[in-house]
Amino acid sequence: MTIQTVTTTPYNDQKPGTSGLRKSVKHFKKPDYLQTFVQAIFNTVQGIEGSTLILGGDGRYFNREAIQIILRMAAAAGFGRVILGQSGILSTPAASHLIRQYQAIGGIILSASHNAGGPEGDFGIKFNISNGGPAPEQLTEAIYEASKGIHSYQIAPIQPIPLDKLGTYELHGMPIEIIDSVTDYMALMESLFDFDKIAALLQADHFKMRFDAMHAVTGPYAHRILEERLGAPKGTVMHGQPLANFGGGHPDPNQAHAKELMALLFARKSEFDFGAASDGDGDRNMILGKQFFVTPSDSLAVLAANATLIPGYRNGIAGIARSMPTSQAPDRVAIKLGLPYFETPTGWKFFGNLLDAGRITLCGEESFGTSSSHVREKDGLWAVLFWLNLLAEKQDSVENIVRKHWAEYGRNYYSRHDYEEIDLKAANELIAALLDKLPSLTGQTFGALTVGSADNFAYTDPVDGSVSQNQGIRILFTDGSRIIFRLSGTGTQGATLRVYLEKYEADTNKHDQDVQEALADLLTIAEQVAQIQAFTGREAADVIT
Repeated sequence: MTIQTVTTTPYNDQKPGTSGLRKSVKHFKKPDYLQTFVQAIFNTVQGIEGSTLILGGDGRYFNREAIQIILRMAAAAGFGRVILGQSGILSTPAASHLIRQYQAIGGIILSASHNAGGPEGDFGIKFNISNGGPAPEQLTEAIYEASKGIHSYQIAPIQPIPLDKLGTYELHGMPIEIIDSVTDYMALMESLFDFDKIAALLQADHFKMRFDAMHAVTGPYAHRILEERLGAPKGTVMHGQPLANFGGGHPDPNQAHAKELMALLFARKSEFDFGAASDGDGDRNMILGKQFFVTPSDSLAVLAANATLIPGYRNGIAGIARSMPTSQAPDRVAIKLGLPYFETPTGWKFFGNLLDAGRITLCGEESFGTSSSHVREKDGLWAVLFWLNLLAEKQDSVENIVRKHWAEYGRNYYSRHDYEEIDLKAANELIAALLDKLPSLTGQTFGALTVGSADNFAYTDPVDGSVSQNQGIRILFTDGSRIIFRLSGTGTQGATLRVYLEKYEADTNKHDQDVQEALADLLTIAEQVAQIQAFTGREAADVIT
């Protein structure tokens, strides 16, 4: 077979965001749009000849078609082999693990994460490097620059690969190994957690749980691990069949989108002790107790405080990192335990250097992402198994575990308000106006709160010295309260303005306030300072978590 060279016209809109290139399916179906970006990756990454590539996705619409294209382009690029998840399915953390396990040059992950799927939904592609983590900014910038100069791409002739059948196939002399998507990942989880204790808990008469896979990628993983390996009753996993449109739902594991799971756990006489959910590509998680929601920030803090109860972390952890908008609850654990802690920009790639250097073991983001040094991505099912192992050890409820944590460390009241699909021009004008105000905010008083400092967060990587500017506007009050403003990099329509509110409360007698009531004064200040309604026309956020 002769490699084909196809002439194309470059695109100027292929700049990856915090988690790769995400656009609507219709956008990806423009002539040679996917091919141009893949060729830009292959032209930029060094050492492709003879190397191993990991490939898979979350099963969303266009996943299978994209995989066949990428396989043909990988053969033309000279890869030594491609390892592909069965049916084209690989959760993002499982892909990260495979890259590390098989010493691959990297991996291509096809997902738009928590964004909706289907013909009218979104699609995404990102490249993960040899450590298993997302490509750093220098590489994504180089890929973007390359994409603007692509005038042709190389591709092998059409030879469809049977994605659903395990085995080794060949395309233009390049082996393609289709492997079971779950087996390697399950072995990794078993090396970290006490599966015997978790199994005893899941099979106990007094304990009942539900895991909502949201018709996304973790369905096969959860069925195999929770129900088959650990013996949870059949039906423990809800919506476990991956569907190209996620069953018409929004695969985002939060209170707004996992409504069925929320209803089960928050029923007046709920029979469930534990609830959890994961997202489109399996890297996010939501944790629920009976009538009790655990914020992702609190979840990271609780896991860090109790890590030595878990076999994989019995010898202690090296440190903790969180993204800047994430609440400061994990910091309080690190300070008490005498551990290093870090505040990074949003985007999992910023944890990679710290993990590789052994500076941290646990890390997390407020956007329902938590993980550890076992991979270089956030990992939804890992977080669920960590909580189950913790419940099995403590023989206590989710709520009691969190309340005891608050009693020891204090409570960080925390919430995120998302204003979705607002006009991009209006969003940029809002941010520009905020930036103009920053120098004058320090020292201003708003009710009982005084601004201690205000800035546009910049991060200097402590490992390689790289600097990331303009990572979010922070208004920091003298009592430790915070308001953060950021434009999200994960949406595909207009802009999403995220407003983060945080207030610390040490008094255990004040740990039962309604979260939004506790933060009401901060929301008022946020509106007053940023003039959100004036710029966007929105009276309230679309999603509050």
